[in-house]
Amino acid sequence: MSANKPKAVLMFGPPGAGKGTIGAMLCTAGGHFHLSSGDIFRGLPPESKSGQLFYSYANEGKLVPDDVTIEICWRYLNGLIDTNKFDPSKQLLLLDGLPRTANQAKLIEEYVDVEHIIVLTIEDEEELYRRIGRRGKIEGRNDDGDRAIVTKRLQEYHEKTAKVLEYYPAEKISKFSAEQAPVEVLRDVLVGCSDLLK
Repeated sequence: MSANKPKAVLMFGPPGAGKGTIGAMLCTAGGHFHLSSGDIFRGLPPESKSGQLFYSYANEGKLVPDDVTIEICWRYLNGLIDTNKFDPSKQLLLLDGLPRTANQAKLIEEYVDVEHIIVLTIEDEEELYRRIGRRGKIEGRNDDGDRAIVTKRLQEYHEKTAKVLEYYPAEKISKFSAEQAPVEVLRDVLVGCSDLLK
């Protein structure tokens, strides 16, 4: 990674809150770059060493170990930079699904400058189950259809990932209700973070 670290905005929220959807819409609207750790991991060949490790955790709804997560994600990001798919001097990096633990929050400081955190909130957990189940059918993700695995993911989020927010100063955090239509969430984020996302 070059000395000029990419400027990053973190996308937070429980599974099913719409981080991927809103992240992609923000990139379309502002020319930013959306990087989802989940997409990176699901794209790993299952027979590869990294793929086997990832799926051994994912199939139980557990998080991949911090050091492995960071290594895989930054190797992928460097590849994007090397192939001119992401230009850190011109584009803001929207990180979706990373960091997921307080330790990861510390580890990523070596690679990016965190400018802001966007948190998508949903109070109704049954709505999360509905959204994740629908996504699973559309994308053929069997783990999304297993309520026990989804429950484990939500527990991991509340017990570990939500605590990551305590690592950052309150003035860097903006919260938005994701219980609206995606276009309404996008509007709220664009208005609430206009200086950053212009």
